[in-house]
Order: sequence, then structure tokens, then C-alpha cells
Amino acid sequence: MEIASVTISCPALFSTPRVCRSKPFALNFNTDHRKRFSCQVVDSELDLEYKKHDLLRAVQETQRGLTATSDQRSVIEEALVTVEGFNGGEAIDLMKLDGTWRLQYTSAPDVVVLFEAASRFPFFQVGQIFQKFECRDRSDGGIIRNVVQWSLPSLLEEQEGATLVVTAKFDKVSSRNIYLQFEEISVRNININEQVQSLLAPAILPRSFLNLQILQFIRTFNAQIPVTPTSPGRRSVGGLYYLSYLDNNMLLGRSVGGGGVFVFTKSQPLQL
Repeated sequence: MEIASVTISCPALFSTPRVCRSKPFALNFNTDHRKRFSCQVVDSELDLEYKKHDLLRAVQETQRGLTATSDQRSVIEEALVTVEGFNGGEAIDLMKLDGTWRLQYTSAPDVVVLFEAASRFPFFQVGQIFQKFECRDRSDGGIIRNVVQWSLPSLLEEQEGATLVVTAKFDKVSSRNIYLQFEEISVRNININEQVQSLLAPAILPRSFLNLQILQFIRTFNAQIPVTPTSPGRRSVGGLYYLSYLDNNMLLGRSVGGGGVFVFTKSQPLQL
């Protein structure tokens, strides 16, 4: 007697295909029950992957939020809420949160203003934006670094001419909320373009020690501005951040108090 089988594959965008096989005639009730439960789990995971794909497709044409219309924002919010519902009752796993996340979309005014400036001024570019969490061996908090790659194309390399890093300490205040206390703003990883390098140290002439020192100084330049309070008893600048969804490849967040929503996908480790 042949055994019928059904193959269910999840979208390749997020995970490897899963296969669920069911027999038309089970040997006993327990075996049949386990197989039905297994198929239900696969169906749920498959549905989640489709909903995540729908969300990423909704934000795709918005230039990370810069050009989002009111209709697009409504569609995105609906897709966000749908994905958030899949693990809304689970506490945030800091081990899973640890790592680098690339921004795909935001409605946060303090980030969108950077995109607006880049679209308005041709001498300014905004490259990739990341959130880097350092909390692998912690259960109560860690460090978060907001990383913005930017450039002045007439002086620096395209997109990744320099890096702005805003560092904050965060504490886990509930199962989903973390409180950020900003500590430092720094500018680092300055990469001047070839034209400027040629002006500072022409390739056709012997490069003097001073020329090389200037180039080395620029490449290793790291300006740091602390934002911690100078007066005792005063709390540093901070804010509440609600992590509304987290899995191995997607992070959704909401800045509490109307500060906007964020859609991130997992990225390769970022070296700073």
C-alpha cells in the first residue's frame, strides 16, 4: 500500500524548506495526534515567514522610510502588528538579540531627518544604519551602538566615508522593554577619497614622513563626545525602547512615547 505524502516548503528568503509528511491511516491515535501537531507547527512557521516577507516587501519602496506615504505607512503598520502577534507573549532572549542588525525601515523623526538631509544636499550621503547589541552573556542588559555610515563625496569615500557611533548602556526593565542611557557619541573610520589622498601625498612624488603621518592621523581619527551628566544626581539622556518582535533574522522595535517604529534584519558582524 502506498503512503501519501504532502510537502510544505517555507519561503527561501528566511529559512530552509521544511517537510511535513502525513499518513492517511495512522497506527494509533497518539501517532496521528503527534503528526497533526507537527503539521500545525509547520503551518504556523510557514505563515510567519510569509508575513515577514510581506512586511519587508511593504517597506522596500520607501527608501527606509523617507518616501513613505500615509497609505504605505498604514500598510506597514498593519504588517508590523501581524508579525508582532506571533511571539507577543515571549520575553526577549538577549542571546538572540546579541549581534548586528541592519535598518530596513523607520518612522523615527530623528533618523528620517538624516535621509531628508541626504536627499536635499548633494554633498552629503547616508549609507547603511545598524544597531549593534552586545549582550551575549548578560541577562539584565548590555551595550547598544547605533551606527550610521555617512560620507561627504567630495572629500570621503562613497557611502562609507566615515562612521558615526552613538553608544548607550541598556537595562532590561521588563520582558520586552529596555531602557537606554546614552553615554558617548563618536566619529571614526574616516576614509578619504583618492583625490584628497593625492593632494595630501601625491603618488608621483616621494611621500615624506609628514605626508604619511597626516594620512595615518586621518585614518585613525576618533573623536569622542561624552553625553553622560556632569552634575551628580542627574540621570543621563535616555529613553524607553520596546522590542516588539525578535527571531534569528528579524528585529522590530518601537520607541516608547511616539518616537517611531524600526524594522531590522540580521546582518554580518560589524567591526568598529
